[in-house]
Amino acid sequence: MYPILLIVHSAFRWLVLVSLCYGTYLGIIGWGRKTSFTKSANFVRHTTATIAHIQLVIGYTLYFNSPTIAYFRSHYKEASQQFDLLFFGLIHIILMTLAVICVTIGSAASKRKELDRSKFKTMTIWFSLALILIFIAIPWPFSPLANRPYFRAFH
Repeated sequence: MYPILLIVHSAFRWLVLVSLCYGTYLGIIGWGRKTSFTKSANFVRHTTATIAHIQLVIGYTLYFNSPTIAYFRSHYKEASQQFDLLFFGLIHIILMTLAVICVTIGSAASKRKELDRSKFKTMTIWFSLALILIFIAIPWPFSPLANRPYFRAFH
């Protein structure tokens, strides 16, 4: 089950990124052009938050079942000296949790705003902050923090 969830989590990140980028783009356009916050924009806002929450649940499931994290927690002093273990043991989960908190705040706060321009502005700011955190916390193949392939394969 763990290897399958790892593949799903790796693939699902692309859906998170696409929805968050599109939500941010929609927010920038709506904020800049002072357009109406339509049902379509509201759907994007809500769907983006839902996708981020699903990814977080998958990530937490992996985190608490990971042999790497189990080793990290039981050998913290030694493991924290190895940056790859420190990245997945602390940095990744903290930054991703903060990113999903930003998405949640942005989604909830924009939903409650009265003015359409304020809805777009709020969504743009919080979704952008989440994107920055996510881009830092993803273990890209080129990342100096930790690296993994763009797509995991079934073995």
